[in-house]
Amino acid sequence: MTPATTVVISDPELLAKLASSDGVIVFRGPDGKCVRMAEPVPQGQLPNGIKSPISDEEFEKARQQKGGVPLAEVWKRIHERHGK
Repeated sequence: MTPATTVVISDPELLAKLASSDGVIVFRGPDGKCVRMAEPVPQGQLPNGIKSPISDEEFEKARQQKGGVPLAEVWKRIHERHGK
């Protein structure tokens, strides 16, 4: 996954416009050409086309467990499943 690019917007009018958008946002340069497109993703949800490597059943099973699993074990399982 590529790292996120952070752009700080200080124009209150533009911030309000972006915050109220619920569809795809098209960013255009002064010449009208598309520079980038973005789709807002509600907090706590994955973007379209992205699937969690951990199934809902695995999450539920983990929620039922008392205690926990060391982070090293979590990474080990992820690496085993996805070869990274």
